[in-house]
Amino acid sequence: MSSDSMRAVKDCLSGTAGGILQVFVGQPFDTVKVRLQTMPTPLPGQAPLYTGTADCVKKTLSKEGLKGFYKGTSTPLVGVGACVSIQFVTLQAMKRYYNTQNGPSANGFLTNSQLYIAGAASGITNSIISGPVEHIRTRLQVQTGAPPAISSGVTVNATAAIAAQGVKTVGAETSAVVATSTQNAVKAGAQGAKNTALFFTGPVDAVQKIYAEYGLRGLYKGQAVTMVREFQGYGAYFAAYEYLVQRAMRLENKERSELSTVKVVAFGACAGYAMWATVYPIDVIKSKLQTDGFTSATRQYSSALDCARQTFVKEGVAGFFKGFAPCILRAAPANAVTFLGFEMAMRLLR
Repeated sequence: MSSDSMRAVKDCLSGTAGGILQVFVGQPFDTVKVRLQTMPTPLPGQAPLYTGTADCVKKTLSKEGLKGFYKGTSTPLVGVGACVSIQFVTLQAMKRYYNTQNGPSANGFLTNSQLYIAGAASGITNSIISGPVEHIRTRLQVQTGAPPAISSGVTVNATAAIAAQGVKTVGAETSAVVATSTQNAVKAGAQGAKNTALFFTGPVDAVQKIYAEYGLRGLYKGQAVTMVREFQGYGAYFAAYEYLVQRAMRLENKERSELSTVKVVAFGACAGYAMWATVYPIDVIKSKLQTDGFTSATRQYSSALDCARQTFVKEGVAGFFKGFAPCILRAAPANAVTFLGFEMAMRLLR
């Protein structure tokens, strides 16, 4: 095996180690984030599904236990491991390319723009896997109930029939109340009904059902906005981390492998903040698109721009930051262990 191939294998294995640690630490935070992002807008006079981060945590724990926070974990455990390995393989390849272009006078250090482009390239490459992985994970995370005994269409028809029977058998005033209640129930359930057509028992079941019904296009739902998020997010992510690493190496006159564990953890946390502070509104749109209906009859948003427009009209600027608290709480520990896992694995493999 050539030296370049061996380096790629080491990058891949080290990235996988970082990705697995990221999933175990970050998944509970991500579940809460996605549920807050995708909860339906309440009707006038109706209480929201979750009043905030603490309420979401409390309800998830009481209804589903600790396992509720790890819904869809097997998907990211495999997928994120692959994604992070792809990220680091691409990043390291880009860094080697720029080092060759810069020549020996640069002493192995890259410019900030080179670091950003290297990170952005890793994000685009990663999106090939992260798009469908996050789609499946997101759908499983927001699925909180049991399989419906009957279809939503039958339920609505049955409700309407009961209401109609009520009109015949009770007084006019009571009938009006029944009819109004029925209409409100139908409206309240309409937004959530679009996602009850398919119920998933797990990630493999989700992949099989979505692919059988909608093909690859269904699995890659929301891919365009995912690529936008990955480009900017990982550009900022790796630029922040590598800048801090290079700065510490210069100031302390040390090799990368000689930097302390505390610094690696701190720099990883900063990278997480840099990523999410710059892409969170895009992530909200991605989550809404990936949990939207598949067909024109069940789809709420026609495009990413339409999703952004509707979110702003209905919820204002705050709508683009739903779930931001658990996301930022997750950013530090999840990304700290990602880089710690990568750097420690690289040192062991050298």
